[in-house]
Amino acid sequence: MIVNTAAYHFTAIAEPQALADAVRERAQALALKGSVLVAPEGINLFLAGAQDDIEAFYDWLRADARLQAIRVKYSHSQAMPFARLKVKVKPEIISFRREDASPLVAPRAPAVAPEVLLRWLRQGHDDAGRRVVMLDTRNRQEVEHGTFAGALTLPITSFTELPQALAEHRDALADATVVSFCTGGIRCEKAALWMRADGMDNVLQLDGGILGYFEAVGGEGYEGRCFVFDERVALDAQLRPLRDAAA
Repeated sequence: MIVNTAAYHFTAIAEPQALADAVRERAQALALKGSVLVAPEGINLFLAGAQDDIEAFYDWLRADARLQAIRVKYSHSQAMPFARLKVKVKPEIISFRREDASPLVAPRAPAVAPEVLLRWLRQGHDDAGRRVVMLDTRNRQEVEHGTFAGALTLPITSFTELPQALAEHRDALADATVVSFCTGGIRCEKAALWMRADGMDNVLQLDGGILGYFEAVGGEGYEGRCFVFDERVALDAQLRPLRDAAA
């Protein structure tokens, strides 16, 4: 059984290349595969391997005080979903190119826990009686595999296109509680931060993204699967892969 992980953490990294080199060395020693991005703003990881090796890697990573609080989301497959290990240094761990969306400058955007969101979806409004609009911050390819029922989706191919695509919807969202979401939380965190800095103070982020929602409460309110960028293609609400060559 292969353990698949998705994790990110925003924190100041003064020497991204040094961290990337250390991560590569440790992951290679443990025979892990996947992709890791390191940037001055933090780290973003998608890694898979044997359970003991995965646990050893994240124990090692958390020994770095900057990364002690990193949250990891887990799923399983019979087959290894990655062909190799890739570790790169980038300007951002998710490219958005907006200075007013830096998690290192502003406080973290307010988040809603999966359990609370599920209650809101069931009752049709938030705890203040405002209607809830789910805002999908992923691209159109991902949305085709599934999204929250009734979610506002945008015709984008890249995360950097979100601000322009959202512009025509802003007035219609003024009376709602907007919950931004993505696969694992990183894009919806940046999007919520930017929207609030741009005057949309009614925006929250879904803590942990879709995968965190599946892990915590299952798939109620979500239609279809969640696209992932590896050979599994997409996961259902039980975090089972659409494709699993060894199954």
